[in-house]
Amino acid sequence: MEEEAEALAGGVGGPGPEDWANAAAALAAALLRQAEALAGTAAALRAACAAPPGDPAAAPVSDVRRQRAVMQAAGEAALRAALALEAREALAQPEAEARAERIAAAARRAGIAPAVLAPMLRAAALEFRSDDAAARIAAAALAQDLASRLERA
Repeated sequence: MEEEAEALAGGVGGPGPEDWANAAAALAAALLRQAEALAGTAAALRAACAAPPGDPAAAPVSDVRRQRAVMQAAGEAALRAALALEAREALAQPEAEARAERIAAAARRAGIAPAVLAPMLRAAALEFRSDDAAARIAAAALAQDLASRLERA
């Protein structure tokens, strides 16, 4: 976080240490909300494929091809939820490179490009729920730095 503070301050009173801490906490909270939404989506998609007892042809998604596509979408949503939680945990790392590496490693283990998380981080910064301008600026800078590192990973 010190790297971001130095880059942003540039001799002008930029966000202080408390603002950076608030920014990381706000991003973590937003990532948790995204993970909850994605997990709910995954559960709803799985439920759509569940056959009611008795007649499997009466399932909401009875066509096998459609079922396969819906289950794949459910899996993707669950995977992105897990990665959002991993990114949330990574925000506790004190160094920007360590945060990016932890998220990138989790994405690679899941078989997807680390850059997939960049939009989620940017969206988390936009979802900042405070009128604290310095913390909002810090959140945007923190998310942008991390997203840029993931896009290069």
